Amino acid sequence: MTSVSAPQGRVVAVRGAVIDVRFDQGALPAIHTALEIDWDRGEPLVLEVHGHLDFATVRAIALQPTAGLARNTAVHTTGQSISVPVGDAVLGRLLDVVGAVRDRGPALPADTPRRAIHALPPTLAQGTSGNTVFETGIKIIDLLTPLAQGGKAAMFGGAGVGKTVLVMELIHSMVEKYQGISVFAGVGERSREGHELLNDMRGSGVLPRTVLVYGQMNEPPGARWRVPLTALTIAEYFRDQKHQNVLLLMDNVFRFVQAGSEVSSLLGRLPSRVGYQPTLATEVASLQERIASVAGASVTAIQAVYVPADDFTDPAVTTISSHMDSIVMLSRDAAAQGFYPAIDPLASSSALLDPLVVGEAHYRLAESVREALARFKELQDIISLLGVEELGAQDRLTVTRARRLQRFLTQPFTVTEAFTGTPGRSVVLADTLAGCRAILDGECDSWSESSLYMVGTLDEARQKEQAAAAATAVTQPA
Repeated sequence: MTSVSAPQGRVVAVRGAVIDVRFDQGALPAIHTALEIDWDRGEPLVLEVHGHLDFATVRAIALQPTAGLARNTAVHTTGQSISVPVGDAVLGRLLDVVGAVRDRGPALPADTPRRAIHALPPTLAQGTSGNTVFETGIKIIDLLTPLAQGGKAAMFGGAGVGKTVLVMELIHSMVEKYQGISVFAGVGERSREGHELLNDMRGSGVLPRTVLVYGQMNEPPGARWRVPLTALTIAEYFRDQKHQNVLLLMDNVFRFVQAGSEVSSLLGRLPSRVGYQPTLATEVASLQERIASVAGASVTAIQAVYVPADDFTDPAVTTISSHMDSIVMLSRDAAAQGFYPAIDPLASSSALLDPLVVGEAHYRLAESVREALARFKELQDIISLLGVEELGAQDRLTVTRARRLQRFLTQPFTVTEAFTGTPGRSVVLADTLAGCRAILDGECDSWSESSLYMVGTLDEARQKEQAAAAATAVTQPA
């Protein structure tokens, strides 16, 4: 980060990540200006101005740990907001919130361009809408909640229901066939997950077209709060200057909101609803509205969102969901029953599930699948009390097919192959539609439900059914 020598300031108070700096001469630096402290550590400490306390003092948030920082330490302003390296030089690298290299590799070239992390979103006239389906190879997503190229999709779920695994699988399934740039933002995630992702990408050969940006959960709230902007700035450069399509993946956006809440409390602002910061909607909008496509290049965003205490009415969850084109809800009940990916087909939605976008046949089939699953859910209380035998003939048929649809929409993942021993499957949309249509038409009514569980295409399920029938015939006495 390029710095200038004046005006000089000095630290007058340190309270964790909040630092007060006094400038005895010159004008105060503006809000969002970056300050640097050259102290006795290896790297300068970067601050960001967030308030003017009086005519000579500013309140700033530190983006790195402040342990050991003393009062009266010299501070100088850079005269600009935080800037990070962008361009081809950062491809294949792992960066932190201020753009420093953290993968123990060589330093970036001195002529690497830099861009400020604060920018305005494209205007409505500049932006283009995404109405091209982004095929993922995951059956339940492609069928019921199709993603848009150049759109925003979010995976909502509580702890332990598979958000990160789903995002990792989307990386594996899409990056290999996606001939664009990928930018991954790890917001408040574990160090272990960062190492695993870096090694996986090296092994799969996709790292040269990927940038990893991490703000870990053990870092100060300022780092976790600003790391999505760092990743987005890199993505915007490839979109605007290189005119390349970008796949932006963020895990986990709730940690961005949580970090903003911590910063708000440290700055002394009164909390709002459920204890969140009063600027919640503004902060989320300032991030999400920058994720946009312009003529000739798109930014496609896939975001994981933690749902605290499985409360989907939480203000953070509802605020984030209002900006999404596709909403994928993960269900703890589905995970408990072993249906992975544990996506709730009735709660999930997509703006692209429209006959004008996906076609009349896909739309009608998706609606038929939802109707069968919804009817099965309505009947579950009766089934648990009286048994399926007490249902009418039509309802029994609906239950039979809905249970087979539930199992057919499960799928083994590549990222879990090391744990399950089952190779991952990627299924093209045509095979997904053909399988669901066959189940709804009754072709699989006599099949064992286990034949449809954790398979790719219907042909694979048919082979399992035939193998099971052959094994049964061998074991039965003549």
